[in-house]
Amino acid sequence: MHPPMNYVKSKQRVADHGEVFTPAWMVEAMLDLVKDETERIDSRFLEPACGSGNFLVPIVRRKLAAVELKFGKPDFERRHYALLALMCIYGVELLDDNIAECRANVLETLAEYLNLEETDDVYRAASYVLSQNLVHGDALTMRTCDDQPITFAEWGYLGKGKFQRRDFRLDDLTMSSKFSAEGSLFAHLGKHEIFTPTSTYQPMTISELAALALGGVPREPV
Repeated sequence: MHPPMNYVKSKQRVADHGEVFTPAWMVEAMLDLVKDETERIDSRFLEPACGSGNFLVPIVRRKLAAVELKFGKPDFERRHYALLALMCIYGVELLDDNIAECRANVLETLAEYLNLEETDDVYRAASYVLSQNLVHGDALTMRTCDDQPITFAEWGYLGKGKFQRRDFRLDDLTMSSKFSAEGSLFAHLGKHEIFTPTSTYQPMTISELAALALGGVPREPV
């Protein structure tokens, strides 16, 4: 599955939701404006109307190219940093068919790079990560389709096969510009002093993340 070649799916969807897909050449030109960031494995990108992945898939491809240059061998590092690249992209999409396509398109991009089968732990771990990072909801209201606050997982790679997860609410994160504005009461504070995660989890391996894709529940530290 790949992002659609047509710029619209239907005139009704354009009228109802303003849905128009950005052509690939324009996406690449826009990403070139922030080329260094697109080629940094752990740089984070949020697409608030991600559609079926017209921006996120090319970003992942650029990140995976960086993984290949830095960690092409050994395979252990290559697989873990490829998953980290995936962990650092985020999206919100209002339409359910689009968000399903977006998850599938991004997952396929990783699977093609690592030559993964659906039964591979990395494939299942990536599927779980995308279920958390690519959200079915409304970025304007910052609510999910179930009318819950949109929460994103911040992932970090600790090395030696361990990933750290902390969850943050989107509506809290959007306060950053207000807090850091000159003259603000909080302008002197670092971001670590402003934002408090809603949940912090114990470090997890790829196999533990894969188990979550099969219905497991992540353990929060006591």
